[in-house]
Amino acid sequence: MATSAEAVSAAAKRRIDIDPYLENFARRGPDGRKNRNVLTESVDEMKKSGLMRAFVPKKLGGLEVTPQEFFEAQIKIAEADMSTAWIAGVISVHAFQISLMDEQAQRDVYGEDPDTLVSSSYNPVGGKTEVVDDGIMLSGRWGWSSGSEHCSWVLLGAIVPGEGNRTFLVPRSDYRIEDTWFAMGLEGTGSNDIVIEEPVFVPHYRTHKQMDGFNCLNDQENPLYNLPWAQAFARVVSTPAIGAVKHALRLFIDHASTSSTDPTKLVGDVDILRRVAEVTDLVDRTEAILFRNFDAMLQHLQSGTEIPLIDRVRYRYQAGTVIETMVKAIDMLFDAAGGRSVFIGSEIQNIWRDIHIARSHVANNPVPFARNWGNLLMGSENQDVFI
Repeated sequence: MATSAEAVSAAAKRRIDIDPYLENFARRGPDGRKNRNVLTESVDEMKKSGLMRAFVPKKLGGLEVTPQEFFEAQIKIAEADMSTAWIAGVISVHAFQISLMDEQAQRDVYGEDPDTLVSSSYNPVGGKTEVVDDGIMLSGRWGWSSGSEHCSWVLLGAIVPGEGNRTFLVPRSDYRIEDTWFAMGLEGTGSNDIVIEEPVFVPHYRTHKQMDGFNCLNDQENPLYNLPWAQAFARVVSTPAIGAVKHALRLFIDHASTSSTDPTKLVGDVDILRRVAEVTDLVDRTEAILFRNFDAMLQHLQSGTEIPLIDRVRYRYQAGTVIETMVKAIDMLFDAAGGRSVFIGSEIQNIWRDIHIARSHVANNPVPFARNWGNLLMGSENQDVFI
């Protein structure tokens, strides 16, 4: 049996290799939708691919990959199944935030298994806190904890009186999952409620202050972890839509010549040609901005310079526009997808519903982020610390 040091060394040499599993994710997608949870077999394969340890520190067996490599893998998964990509991104990115916490918190989670999975629900409204010696008592109810059934820890948001927002790292033994996820899209994400009825003790070292995330405070050697935490998280709930539209576009093109709405063959219809071109362009531009922004941020991190605040605000706004852009794209396809698309079980209809439901996530509402960017452009002060 390999020693702990040997296991860490071997893991550090691996990169994400998601390609061997993509067909499996696509094949299991309908069962995940029916069961309202991505199948365990798919989660196990994501572990094998290295994706789940993408942002776990190397000293704990992780990979410390670049955001670009991570999001490239998430887009590929979304081309197979958007729900699988959604929980893959949300669960995996939590390792980034945990890596910003005290080293003991990192070891509590990943010390024995770098593939340990953590879900989240960051909305602080449902949480109740009471500061005590060495920690905080936490209770409440939180919704939208995607992939929670596959996880043994959870990150929960709550307000600490006199301080503001904190994230609390809580083990599975201290909470229960309530089955509430009956949704019209992204059914496979299993985004159920987390409930802590009687207050539980959370030591200070298992918490993360929102302002520490804004100020990019951490003890890691790799400058990767100086990336603003919000820039990583905001993208995991929007990027899956890019891959999903790629899938829908492929379906649309494949089926265009056989659609019952046009017996003269839609491949000769100039409006169909326009839609295909415009959707392709929307995807291309959205994907290009994603990678351009992370390229720019990593250049700053690697040179030891701060990412300008106005750029952080701009990048946050651009992450918030992804879903609206992909909603426009999928609507252009669905509107001309033919009579078969109206039936339950239609692949393109499923994608249409998934993307529209993703718009419901608060991080995918671009309005407040546009307002904040406008503030800075007009010489006013920044109004958001989750950037």
